[in-house]
Amino acid sequence: MGDVVGLVRTHSSGEDIKEAVGKVLDLIDFKPKEPIRSVDIKVNLCYYWHASTGYTTDPRIVGGIIDCLRERYGKDIRFRIVEADGTAMRTKYAFLMLGYEELAKRKNVELFNLSQDEIREEKVCVNGREIAFQIPQSLLKSDLFINVPKLKIMRETKITCALKNIYGCIAYPRKIIYHSILNEAIVGINKILRPNLTIVDGIVALGRCPIKLCLIMASKDAFSIDWIASQIMGFNPSKVKFLKIAIKEKLGNLSGIEIRGEEDIDFFRRLFPKENFFSSKTWWTLQFRALTLYKKISGDILPPFLERN
Repeated sequence: MGDVVGLVRTHSSGEDIKEAVGKVLDLIDFKPKEPIRSVDIKVNLCYYWHASTGYTTDPRIVGGIIDCLRERYGKDIRFRIVEADGTAMRTKYAFLMLGYEELAKRKNVELFNLSQDEIREEKVCVNGREIAFQIPQSLLKSDLFINVPKLKIMRETKITCALKNIYGCIAYPRKIIYHSILNEAIVGINKILRPNLTIVDGIVALGRCPIKLCLIMASKDAFSIDWIASQIMGFNPSKVKFLKIAIKEKLGNLSGIEIRGEEDIDFFRRLFPKENFFSSKTWWTLQFRALTLYKKISGDILPPFLERN
């Protein structure tokens, strides 16, 4: 069954962000079932781009979450900010370059690379296909697992938000091996790793360009977040492939999805810089084909990041 999705507007100051986090948690009636001793916060550090670009989770929202939870549930909670290495990103450098080492010192929390965790292979079936994942085992032991994705578009999947950020938990760095079955892989990893809470960093969102949206979203259900986030970003969620697969695989359910707080999502939809032809997958596919043709004709070489894998 779907769940409540809270939407709150915020400003950029740390105290205001903390208050907005508290407000959005109240909107979704978030109350932990058990005492909280340990919290894992999965951020989105897909590359070394600053949060102002809209690509990566803003350390200020993570700081606001830490402060809010300590105030509500106790100062002795052990926090970890977690991320896994990617095909072209190493977590230790991202933590350093994007302000997380400074945040960790200031808040007295741990930074943890999921690719260096105890790993176990687990397999799930999605759309009749068996998919194997390298799963960091410590995520399964946390009292509270919080997913803190960005609100942004992605050519391959239309959107990337709650469910896609959990894909980033896969311990194996070369996640490019899943790109031919990316939509199925997103659903598959979310069958294994189920965050207790998702808080979306929409302070700066990313459409065809970054936009200061000043939005924080939250829900206890990642699918419900993505269903609403798709609409804010200008997409029909029923046409987002991994959301359709999630419904088919019983990972998502439209029944019970309810918006609280800033209920006029059209306000945010009008602000969001939607995808156009020149930022679409079709346009970039044509560009890659033109570059490949140029390479064959001229004998020139392309930078590695422009090579199709």
